[in-house]
Amino acid sequence: MVLNPENTRRYKLSISCPDTVGIVAAVSQFIANHKGWIIEAHQFADAESCLFFMRYEVVADSLPFGLEEFRAKFNDLAERFSMNWDITDSAQRKRVVVMVSKESHCLSDLLYRWRAGELDCDIPCVISNHETLRSFVEWHGIPFIHVPVDKADKKPHFQAVQEQIASVEADAIVLAKYMQIIPETLCEKYPGRIINIHHSFLPSFIGARPYHQAAERGVKQIGATCHYVTPDLDAGPIIEQDVLRVTHHNTTKDMVRLGKDVEKAVLARGLRYHIEDRVLVNGNKTVVFA
Repeated sequence: MVLNPENTRRYKLSISCPDTVGIVAAVSQFIANHKGWIIEAHQFADAESCLFFMRYEVVADSLPFGLEEFRAKFNDLAERFSMNWDITDSAQRKRVVVMVSKESHCLSDLLYRWRAGELDCDIPCVISNHETLRSFVEWHGIPFIHVPVDKADKKPHFQAVQEQIASVEADAIVLAKYMQIIPETLCEKYPGRIINIHHSFLPSFIGARPYHQAAERGVKQIGATCHYVTPDLDAGPIIEQDVLRVTHHNTTKDMVRLGKDVEKAVLARGLRYHIEDRVLVNGNKTVVFA
């Protein structure tokens, strides 16, 4: 078999389970017994939780069966080690709904990377509570769904949002500067599938105007945090973070500008890790096999 890594269809196997002896050997032997070709492998043992995490990528065409038969054959081994596991096909692109308000920098960056092929996903629609970015989104050939918000009663808005997400069968939802708090019902419906970019280095400076808070505190670094959304505001498992150096010369306006740069990069990396099935949730933390 001649392998071109960039064009090879892969099965991505992700596993978490209680840590014990023999997990890697058993999984590797199972794949080898069926002539599977492992082209990427990661493992991590968490000493605090006594959990083991692993992720394999296997050349799909090296196996004599598809995903359904793989699941059926692998199930006995998974039960033996009490595994929480999943396997996905790289040929099945994830459907990502993007939600925005008025700010365009994160959306613009994601759509550029999507058009350039850096984000291997489908974007069935962009949902917004404002009309501001309609022409920009539609220029990319993506449906723009405007769902206005009544500040006195936001339930109809989120009901319509939930219906739209369900109608396009979204695998993930990205809040690219969507300036509304996601209700608990939506968080519970899509656990580990709603991704947010927070414009500060969580857990510092939570809530509104973080760069103003940072400027007032005289920080020497500013950053951004990509995390999964949970009912607890800005407290979900963190996927990715980054920071930039600042000095006393930088004004609040400078910090906002620099902050937007780091927000774009962090959100893009976090989303890429998610759509490539590289993120495994470990309680309120994540294991990211980047």
